[in-house]
Amino acid sequence: MSYLVLARKYRPQSFQEVVGQRHVTQTLGNAIESGRVAHAILLSGPRGTGKTTVARILAKAMNCAEGPVSTPCNECRSCREITSGHAADVYEIDGASNNSVDQIRDLRENVKYMPSHSRYKIYIIDEVHMLSLSAFNALLKTLEEPPSHVLFFFATTESHKIPVTILSRCQRHDFRRIDLPDLVDRMADVCREEKRDVDDESLMLIAREGAGSLRDALSLLDQLMASLPDPIRSDAVSAVLGLADRETLFDLAGAVLSQDLAAVLETVDRIYDHGHDLKKWYAEILEHFRQLLIVRISENPSALVECTQSELDRLQEQAALVEPERLAQMVRLLFQEESAIRFSQQPRYALEVAFIRMMQVPPSLSIDTLVEKLDALRAEVARGGSSVSKRSEEPPVEGPVAPRAPSAVLEDPKTEMEESLEAAWERLLEAAADRHPSLAPLLSKATLSLAEDGHVNVAVNGSGFSVKMVQKNKRALQALCREFMDREVDLLPGKSNSPAQERRRHSRDRSRKKKKALSDPLVAEALDVFQGTIVDIKVP
Repeated sequence: MSYLVLARKYRPQSFQEVVGQRHVTQTLGNAIESGRVAHAILLSGPRGTGKTTVARILAKAMNCAEGPVSTPCNECRSCREITSGHAADVYEIDGASNNSVDQIRDLRENVKYMPSHSRYKIYIIDEVHMLSLSAFNALLKTLEEPPSHVLFFFATTESHKIPVTILSRCQRHDFRRIDLPDLVDRMADVCREEKRDVDDESLMLIAREGAGSLRDALSLLDQLMASLPDPIRSDAVSAVLGLADRETLFDLAGAVLSQDLAAVLETVDRIYDHGHDLKKWYAEILEHFRQLLIVRISENPSALVECTQSELDRLQEQAALVEPERLAQMVRLLFQEESAIRFSQQPRYALEVAFIRMMQVPPSLSIDTLVEKLDALRAEVARGGSSVSKRSEEPPVEGPVAPRAPSAVLEDPKTEMEESLEAAWERLLEAAADRHPSLAPLLSKATLSLAEDGHVNVAVNGSGFSVKMVQKNKRALQALCREFMDREVDLLPGKSNSPAQERRRHSRDRSRKKKKALSDPLVAEALDVFQGTIVDIKVP
């Protein structure tokens, strides 16, 4: 007989042997004892958590010679046939390869016949979500009202792909990922049965790689038993599975938290030289920093972090060195760089850049600190603080512009004389709004320019009516220009609704608003309090 892998050799044969699914096995056992087993049961959950195994145990329990009983005898003809996979009345169907409507029609015809020697004819359909929509529709009526001697047990890893019409006809039981301690205990039992010496730290590494799947964990254990002699220790396990040892992760995290970039790069180089998969190692780094954050902010970290007690103590010591806000910022930055490393052709370089960026970003302020600074700023502004008044006397702060436009803040650079004329024109428009309400809207659309003789040329834009109205009030305009600009004014005909002039006028308005915002003392004070920089100014 060929070698039987551990996952099959130690497959549970009763509900009591099923690992980590007490909520399902107890419910099904109670249903059997009370005679309330549904004719269609859906078992849903992650891979390797015992769905098909529970379906087989349930089939044995229903067809056992002593039953139906919650604990099958595993000795009668029916139990032995189901265990060996040769039961005449229990049909295990692969939904992926038997997904057509014709095969479901055959099933529907066969359910009419009585079982050969068992109590029930049972259909176990694995990966039932792979059935086509037509196949599901062909199964509806039979599934809702099957013959009294027929039971359906479905197993799936993707219950969301099953039509609602099928789900409503089934009793559903959701399986959970198996906890790390349960995986370790089960593998320890298997090691004792196999008479192999595997330490607890190695079992912990295997269980972590199993990611909640007992079948995956046992497959890895099988691989290690075949490749390593006794005793099996964690360093050899890490080498075979391509894992970075936990000490390396602690060293790297310590270097990051202490801002030692050289040590971080040396650690990455060492991992690369050892031939580890950097993309997989990055996932371990992300998990380690997540554990640091959980340990730092949780009152009961042992319930949320899957590790040994000694590792938990080291995590608590390391997490105490940094504020939780900084840890949360690091985890967020690691998540942001994940896709760049996963799809990079040079993951080492991408990993080094990710750490450099993470260590260059300044620590973020906590909410409490922000609130305190805002309260202090509000109180200082309310009483006219010296710092605000002092800043108001200083020239406007020319803050750094957005990286996308590294030029100056003003969009159209002008000479000093033109800028002063623009400012005077703005004051003129404000005075015109008070003294000549009918003239101000027309002047706001005019185009201003400086002539060679020192006069101010005002090109009136708009319709002919607008030009006539400005001509009619020319004396008032000349008086305003002499008052605010100390210059004479010449009226020029403008183009009606010129798009270029409108853009220039809009650009002038934007520049004026930006200068006004930059010169605001509150803006300068906020930049100083929060140690910030102006990235961009949004002008409506």
